Amino acid sequence: MAKHPRNRRLFRTLRRLLLAVILLGAFLWWSNTSLETASFDLTFTDLPAGFEGCRAVVLSDLHTAEFGAGSQRLLEAVQEAEPDYIFLTGDLLDQYRPVPEGYVEQLADSLSAIAPTYYITGNHEWALGGVPALKELLITHGVTVLSNQFLPLERDGDAIVLAGIDDPNGYADQKTPETVAAELYAACGDPFWVLLAHRNDRFESQYSLLGADLVISGHAHGGIIRLPFLGGLISHDLELFPDYTAGLHEQNGSALFVSRGLGNVGASFRLFNRPEVAVLTLHRG
Repeated sequence: MAKHPRNRRLFRTLRRLLLAVILLGAFLWWSNTSLETASFDLTFTDLPAGFEGCRAVVLSDLHTAEFGAGSQRLLEAVQEAEPDYIFLTGDLLDQYRPVPEGYVEQLADSLSAIAPTYYITGNHEWALGGVPALKELLITHGVTVLSNQFLPLERDGDAIVLAGIDDPNGYADQKTPETVAAELYAACGDPFWVLLAHRNDRFESQYSLLGADLVISGHAHGGIIRLPFLGGLISHDLELFPDYTAGLHEQNGSALFVSRGLGNVGASFRLFNRPEVAVLTLHRG
């Protein structure tokens, strides 16, 4: 006896719904686990000649994410970029997740073996706690930690200054970014300098006023969900269409690069916003 037409239609509808759910799940998995290497060229009139073509890989907001066993896919992407420097711009850990055993040590060893690696804190490290121990662990495994400090970077006979500030979630009596900038100018004159500062949303009101030629940040996760032609949809503070969520910007004579980051907070997810390995190439123009 033939099936009733209504039953056949119901079966086809259920099958299509199941297929749609499977495809959506596969797309979400791919969107949150597949790495995208994004390249950016930055041109500065006052960049010292020795830094022409200098490449820096920016890794931000890992939130203990792993990409393959031991993050092998991430390390291969960094290696392929052939960076002069690697910048870790905060939220290496996540306040809502336990830290996998050996996670920090293995990542620090592997990255610092590729290129000199520099780290600043994000808000999640401070919320999780144990920041002094984390900093010591990173230093022991080859990473330079910048805690409201600055140092010279030398390349082909020229030098620039790299500064890094702790996240505002840090100690209440820590140096302000303004104090760090003042100390930098007092010690170095008027150099070309780069500032590592985790929070993108402080660029316009504070960080762009410090005088840095380039500020490198994360924190925004690319706006979490990215919409074509519109950019990031939502901030961590649930603000719609936030500013400075990804890529290159300029304000008050200072350039900003914001990484879309690599991981997710807690159980959140990314949409149209793959994890990003950012490669910045500096040019003199």
